[in-house]
This record gives sequence, C-alpha cells and structure tokens, in this order.
Amino acid sequence: MLNLSPVPVITLDGASGTGKGVVTHIVAKKLGWNLLDSGVLYRVLALSALNQGIFIEDEAALAALAKRLDVQFVATETGAPPHILLDKQEVTDTIRTEQIGNAASKAGALPAVRAALLDRQRAFRTSPGLVTDGRDMGTVIFPDAIVKIFLTASPEERALRRYNQLNAKGIHVNLGALVDELRERDQRDQERSVAPLKPAVDAILIDTDPLTIEQVVARVMTEVEKKQPR
Repeated sequence: MLNLSPVPVITLDGASGTGKGVVTHIVAKKLGWNLLDSGVLYRVLALSALNQGIFIEDEAALAALAKRLDVQFVATETGAPPHILLDKQEVTDTIRTEQIGNAASKAGALPAVRAALLDRQRAFRTSPGLVTDGRDMGTVIFPDAIVKIFLTASPEERALRRYNQLNAKGIHVNLGALVDELRERDQRDQERSVAPLKPAVDAILIDTDPLTIEQVVARVMTEVEKKQPR
C-alpha cells in the first residue's frame, strides 16, 4: 500500500528521447528539490546483470539482484547530474549506451523486477520535495504527485536528438537503426503487463517536437507554480 507523504512530488514521464531527463534535472535545480532518474536504476541493474552473466530474461535472478543492487548517486559541485556508482565503480557513461538502454527496457517489462525496485524509488521522496523522471512515475510510483507531466515526441525527432548526441561524442550510428530501436522500445514499454508507458489520467501532455529545452522547462514551471506558488 502506498504510504502517502506530505512531501510534494512532480513527475515527468515519457518515452526515451523526449527530453525528460534534462528537463527533470533543470526543474529540480530551480526548485532546490531532490531528483530521481528512475531509468538509471533499471540501467544499472541491466549493467550489473550483464557483468554477472545473468540473462535479462531471467526474471527471478534479476529481481533478486535488484534487491541487493549496490548503487550510489554522488552529487557534483557544479550542479551537473550526479555521478552513478555501481559497486563503488563509476558507471555514469557506461549505462548510457544503446545496448544497456535496450537491456534496461527488457528488464523493466518484468513484473518481479519492477516490484523489487518499487520501495527503493519511493525512498527518494524526502524534504523539501522530489522531481522524478521515468515511465510510470505518475501512474504507479507516485500517483499522488502534485503535478504530473507526460512528454511526447515523434520517434524520428527523438532518434535525431540521440544521433546528434552520439555524433558529438565521436560515436557514429545509423539514424534509421535508431528510429527502429526506439519504435521497438516504445512498443515493449507500452505493451508490458505491469506499469505500461502511458500518461496518468490527470497528466499534462507536452509535445516537445517543436520546443526547445528552455520552452519545455518554462511550461513545466508554469504548472508547478499553479500548485506551489512562490
């Protein structure tokens, strides 16, 4: 049963590449609230499983691994996103590969895995407030959030964003393949039996295709200030 808390939560859900990670970080920084990137937990779990030779399809083994996962979020002095440590080792960049992203999506479709990570995610709800990034934050993890945002963007636009990010790092990928991978991941996330990717009934939908990050942040902050006037 959900233990309701007076600590306010803002949820930002959406598919991969909609910009929710960057927007969540900026909004949390503006408010001075805590931050939860729920996708990181699934990515770290996927990496740990691959490192230990556990098949992503092995639901029982993955759920057991999730319960003992040694993951840490280390804040940075610059205000940039936190460093991610797995078993005391830096994995911030490693978990952002397409391989890990796809494995995390598969792991996230397994009911026992999602159940194992449920309490760990809710534990991030601490004063003065929490801003979350995920796929089921507003529907399952924090259904009592004061503001629920659901970001959308076309697969083509999301793939182009990812393509440009990778190229900037000197990583060359096929744009068409990225589009196909995103469509496959979307279908898997939307059709999974537990906590499928979908907006909460009271979520505010924002199409990020024509918007800059700054414009999306402004839209979100407008909704937040309606609930939390300064």
